[in-house]
Amino acid sequence: MRVFPFQIAVAAVLCAALAGCDNRAEPVPISGGDATLGKRLMEQYQCGSCHAIPGVGAATGTAGPPLDKFGRRSYIAGRIPNLPGPLADWLVDPPAMKPGTMMPNIGVSRAEARHMAAYLTTLR
Repeated sequence: MRVFPFQIAVAAVLCAALAGCDNRAEPVPISGGDATLGKRLMEQYQCGSCHAIPGVGAATGTAGPPLDKFGRRSYIAGRIPNLPGPLADWLVDPPAMKPGTMMPNIGVSRAEARHMAAYLTTLR
């Protein structure tokens, strides 16, 4: 099969575009977020009663999705961009961001949410 230069150029452009969509890149740093503290907060708030969370003790829940590889996901709850700001907003008040979600508002503060988000982004 003969490959034409135009096809090679199109393939190179598509590969470059797909590389930009790679969600396996390093975690996005979260200003003011401490992943170690975030992990402890996830234990404190018993996030594991609904989610299986790697590295969080007794986090074997099945009511919510498992959070392994959370940092590689493109979206939260299927439609919210998985970026530091929206993730922290989600952790503070999920129903405000997606009415009807089963994830409750459990009283996480904005500062706590930054730490929890920092931990979640390390899950790759």
